[in-house]
This record gives sequence, structure tokens and C-alpha cells, in this order.
Amino acid sequence: MSKFQKTTLATALLLVTAQSSAAGFQVSEHSASGLGRAFAGEAAVADNAAVIARNPAAMSLFDKAEISIVGSYIVPSADIEGVNDPILNNPSRLDSNDVINDAFVPAMYYVQPINEKVAVGLAMFSGYGMVSEHEDDHAVGFAAGTTDLLTFNINPSMSFKATDDLSLGLGVNAVYATATLKRNKGDLAILPPAKGGLGGSANEQLFLLEGDAWGYGWNVGALYEFSEKNRIGVAYRSQVDIEFEGDFTGATSGGNKIQTTLEIPLPATAEISGYHKVTPKIAVTYSALWTQWSKFSELEALSNQCAAGECFKKEESYDDNIRYAIGTEFYTGNTTLRAGFAFDEQAGETTLSIPDTDRYWYTLGATYNLDEAFSFDFALAYIYTKEIEFSEYGYTFKGQGDAIIASAQANYRF
Repeated sequence: MSKFQKTTLATALLLVTAQSSAAGFQVSEHSASGLGRAFAGEAAVADNAAVIARNPAAMSLFDKAEISIVGSYIVPSADIEGVNDPILNNPSRLDSNDVINDAFVPAMYYVQPINEKVAVGLAMFSGYGMVSEHEDDHAVGFAAGTTDLLTFNINPSMSFKATDDLSLGLGVNAVYATATLKRNKGDLAILPPAKGGLGGSANEQLFLLEGDAWGYGWNVGALYEFSEKNRIGVAYRSQVDIEFEGDFTGATSGGNKIQTTLEIPLPATAEISGYHKVTPKIAVTYSALWTQWSKFSELEALSNQCAAGECFKKEESYDDNIRYAIGTEFYTGNTTLRAGFAFDEQAGETTLSIPDTDRYWYTLGATYNLDEAFSFDFALAYIYTKEIEFSEYGYTFKGQGDAIIASAQANYRF
């Protein structure tokens, strides 16, 4: 196998694209109430049970059991346009429209106070995931194809009120992940063998990987109340290593279906948030969320049935990023109105399979309290990204995308 073939095959498991609304392949849609304020103050607000997705210590603010059920629908629009085609000098061959699929993101949370000092809870949500699809006959099919990653986090936790002002929280995480990745030959079908050509047709499968796995981690948090109207929360969620054991069929396996292992780190996060009720009707919220993307440094699938035990390897270029958010809430009668703005820094170098870039969030939301037990949250968000130009394997592209998110949530206090 030529060096060029090995390099192109090294794109093998790019389980990340711009489908997720946050940087890299992070999923932020944990609650409708949070979306309304662009997830500002998430580790401190505690307006419903969904707060345990960000800070288990905030369960100490609940004096009754509460359940929250959330559904968010993401409608992205992402187009990639060819700029320079070094093979046939026909850039339109490189175009891909609507490469990111719509997605539905569910979540459920439950908080149960035990006594005045202790509470327990359960969160079930997704922290990372994406679905993307390029045309089967895309010219650069060896770097763009179908990519599907789903993660689901089962996160039991507890809180302890250490003092009248300080609460602490601890949780454990069991993350189930499933992935499917398909890449096709594209221009590898028309290149001469001396340049890594494989023959066949552009839409012919280059490799297919399918697998699932469990990974485990932990999270901690603290909440400090200056007063009933002012509090700050901090939270940390550990990295979770997912070691996929799945089926791989490709050129490096001689076309045979073999078992491979591949480890993907779901990065650690740390957040600081504030909530301040500045008047009886107005509150401001803010957050800074750090994600340790630098740990996502390579993708390597291993099997003793591949040459030198390596089916493919791809180096990644990721840096830690910070998401900044600010929001406001306005209380009037049985209704709370919200608005927010967030800036999400680019995490990774832009490529065909990871068209990552800075994101700007503009959000609105509301809560309606039906009675003392039932409340409902609704929110809309518009996410804007600037046009960006990038090169890969000698081809040059430009891309631009945006997304609309609609979220609804029901809460019940027992």
C-alpha cells in the first residue's frame, strides 16, 4: 500500500463534525430553560431538576422531589463548496449540501431530597454526538462520508449541604456510545496506482466501521450562596474514555471483516456560573465553560489482522476551548421570560470531516407555571457561524453553516 493510500485511510474514524451545536462534537442541549438563556448560569440557577446535568451540588436547593423531561430538536444547515480542485480542475465536484442531519436530543432528570442536608438525583442525557452524511460519490470520499456517533450518559449523583452557605456534590457517569463510519473511494478510484489509486468507482466503499462501548467517569460540583438572591456554582466533569470494539472492513484488512479497537476520549469540562437577582423581577446569569479538547490528539484503530497491527491512524489538532455565555430572566406573574447570548470558541483545526469554527448563540425562552406542581419551558436558539476556507489533501473548500434549535420541557414537583 502506498504512502498516499495510508494517509487517506488515516482519516478513518473522524467521529466528529459540525452537526453538534457546540464546538467539536459536544452536545449542549440539556434543558429548555437553559437554552433560553444560552446556558448561562447553568451550574448555579437550579430552576428545575435539569441543573444536575451541570452541577450536582445544586440539588441542595430543592425541598421537594422534582422530575424534568426535555426534548430538543436541532435543524442545522451546513454547506461545503469547492474552491480548488487539483485533480480535474472542477471545483463543483467538491460541493456538499446539507451535510449535517437534523437531530432530536432527549433528556430526563430526577431530584429527591432525603433530608435537610442530603439529596440524590439521576440524570440521563447526551454530552457528545453527531450525525453527518456526504454524497456517496463525493470526490474526496476518503475524507468525507457517513459519520454517526451517539452517546448516552446515565449519571446518578448526590449533594451534601456542608454549611448554611456551601453545598457539595458528587456523581458517577456510565456512558454508552455507538458509532458507524463509512468512507468511499472518491478520487482514489481515478488516480493512477503510482499516486495511490485503487481503481473501481467513486461511490465504492473504502471502509466501514461499526461498534459500541461503555465508558465510565465522575463529576463534582460546589455551590456557594451569598444570599437567597446571589450564588455561584463551580463544576467539573471528568474525561470518559470510550474504547470501541467493533467490526472493520476496509483496504487495510484485505476486504475482510475484522475486529478492531479504537479509543476516543470524551473531554473533561469545568464550569463556573453565577446567578444574581438584581431586582424582584430581573436576574442576570453568566457562565464560562472550559473543555479539554487538547486530549483529543489522535485516532488509532488497532488489530493484529492489519499490517503492523494498525488499521489506521490520524493525528488531530485540537486545543482547549472556552464557551462564554450571559443571560437574563424577567419574572412576571406565572411566567418567566429569558434571553441569552453565547460565544463558543473553535476547538479543532477545520477539515472536511470536522468543519469546526467559532459559534455565536442568540436565544429566547420562557417558563409557564401552570400551578405549584406543573411548569413548562420553551426555547428557541439561532446559532451563527462565519464562512471559513480550509484545505485538505491539496483540495480547497469553503463552508458556512447555521442552526436553529427548538426545545420544550415539562417539570413536575411532587
